[in-house]
Amino acid sequence: MVADRGDGMTVGDGAATTGLLDGRRTAADGPARPVAAVSETGSAAVRRPLSPASDAVRLWPGFWAARVAANAERSLAAGLARMTAAGTLENLELAARTAHHGPYHGKLPFLDTDVFKWLEAVCWHLQTADSPEWLERAEEVIALVGRAQQPDGYINSYVTVVRGGERWADLPSGHELYCAGHLIQAGIAHRRATGRETLFDIARRFADLIVAEFGEGGRRVGYCGHPEVETALVELYRETGERAYLDLAGRFIDLRGEGLLGDRPFGRRYFQDLRPVRETHVMHGHAVRALYLATGVADLYLETGEAELLDVLRDQWDDLVRGKTYITGGTGARHRDEALGDAFELPADQAYTETCAAIALMQWAWRMQLATGESQYADMFERVLYNGFLAGVSLDAERFFYVNPLQVRPDSTLGPAGRREWFTCACCPPNVMRTFASLHHYFATSDETGLQVHQYAPGSIRSELGGVDVETGYPFDGRVRIEVPVDCAGEWTLSLRIPAWARGQASLSIDGRAVEIGTTDYVRLTRAWAGGEVLELDFPMEPRLTLADPRVDDARGCVAVERGPLVYCAEQVDQEAELDGVQLSGAAREGDMIEIGGALFPTVVLDGVVRPARSKSKLKSKSKLKEGDAEAAWPYRTLGAEQAQHEGERTTVTTIPYFAWANREFGAMRVWLPHDSAH
Repeated sequence: MVADRGDGMTVGDGAATTGLLDGRRTAADGPARPVAAVSETGSAAVRRPLSPASDAVRLWPGFWAARVAANAERSLAAGLARMTAAGTLENLELAARTAHHGPYHGKLPFLDTDVFKWLEAVCWHLQTADSPEWLERAEEVIALVGRAQQPDGYINSYVTVVRGGERWADLPSGHELYCAGHLIQAGIAHRRATGRETLFDIARRFADLIVAEFGEGGRRVGYCGHPEVETALVELYRETGERAYLDLAGRFIDLRGEGLLGDRPFGRRYFQDLRPVRETHVMHGHAVRALYLATGVADLYLETGEAELLDVLRDQWDDLVRGKTYITGGTGARHRDEALGDAFELPADQAYTETCAAIALMQWAWRMQLATGESQYADMFERVLYNGFLAGVSLDAERFFYVNPLQVRPDSTLGPAGRREWFTCACCPPNVMRTFASLHHYFATSDETGLQVHQYAPGSIRSELGGVDVETGYPFDGRVRIEVPVDCAGEWTLSLRIPAWARGQASLSIDGRAVEIGTTDYVRLTRAWAGGEVLELDFPMEPRLTLADPRVDDARGCVAVERGPLVYCAEQVDQEAELDGVQLSGAAREGDMIEIGGALFPTVVLDGVVRPARSKSKLKSKSKLKEGDAEAAWPYRTLGAEQAQHEGERTTVTTIPYFAWANREFGAMRVWLPHDSAH
């Protein structure tokens, strides 16, 4: 059943229910559960994911519930269909055969991870919705994975079918440990969501083999070219208490930097293998690999408390945020090696900004939030969530972007040619699916004093000490109504994050009485709650124009439009003039609501003039060059010759939320827009 939420968005009933499988309530543990969440000892976490015994977060109809429901109702089914059509599932069946192997589908060695991430997504969905059909489908795929496992626990269809069973022959690019990491995470999700052990046992058998192979005193010394297994091993330690998994994660991290991966294909920098982790204070190389490695290091810190690890993570974070992150929260400036560029190397039209990199940054930010409790990490999580991540999937939840540029030129041949149902390298779609399915775990945390709310969405939030019910139209409406239920009465502290973009302008009242909050990052309210108190947060939603550091060359002389947590962009489909031929001026202002993909979104408009066209385009500018203009055929002009630049008819430019672009027709798009006051 689907219900309308009043603004064009819809939500399925399953998004707000608690899973009941095998006749009992399932646990609410999410993808990352530091030991402190269970034992209160042995972890460096200052914040904890919400207790599995408390119903944690239950989303009500609203923006995120609608997206989570669309993921459950359409993305999961589409993913299964695409993997079937691509032969990804059949590859596992080929690996299960002992006498004959047919032709392998695809040329990439890590296609098994598409299956494992999809399984993880289904499992997190089962945690919040009663769905016997999806449980049955998951068990069928799990059985297939089990058939493909070798007697000693090893599983990798590419190695079994294509390499003739030659294991660990290509640690730099073979992705065997990367695949194992995703299998382990899927097994943990299956166990936490359903209480069943089948996939968990498969994953643990493989993990035990890896410990024997690569652990201290094992048969091999090495580490994976694509980090991922590190964070999975730490989580397996959290799930089992078996120290060998944590030790192996630490060993992989300790060994990195010894140059064991060699120089191919793009050098040691690509692999984050230039120097030891504890001596690496800047982010470099392949963006997803770098961010997954940082996530694993953060997990290791959370379980060991080693101060040196946190220090280097802070340095890496500062380096990434200061000059290697786009305004959307995307990372990865280079197509050639999918890598982070130099500081302030952030080209808009050539931005790689892979969807998986956005997800990896959210994973790292969440763990840094647990480790420090600092608002900067929740701020970045929000920026990526609403922009760099959400842009990676269509509004109908059936088509995806692998690459997320900030500009597409007319008739561009670089970057995406539109959203696609699947990819030859399909790492992003199932990664999106598992993120949506587990999203409810990232909205709040707890500690010994009470509850901390980091992200705002309609729903109920419960911790061991207290809880709240939230009503809001966020991110389009800045009003957030929070009520403390009667059953959460008692003395505890409620902490509410004030987003960085709203500090100094947000307001708060409790039962109608204003509360001074100043420029704080978290409003911390310690009191004896009677239950029934109503808090009203109000965030400013006026559009704002944002300038980039002048060292970001592509953004020099331009502005970006932001409204609340959303970055906006201009699509050609909404403009009367050629998008690349407009010079803006003045302030941004609210525009009309616009329908995209069956949903309504607020627009922001700016005034401008159409500049004289200097190149051919399918959409002709209304203005004309003066006859005999010597510079008409030359895209450069002498300094001081400003008149021609501003001649032309007046026009307006309409902008929409960046996440909603390319949901109508694919064409020219810009986040950074030329503005006369930005020069």
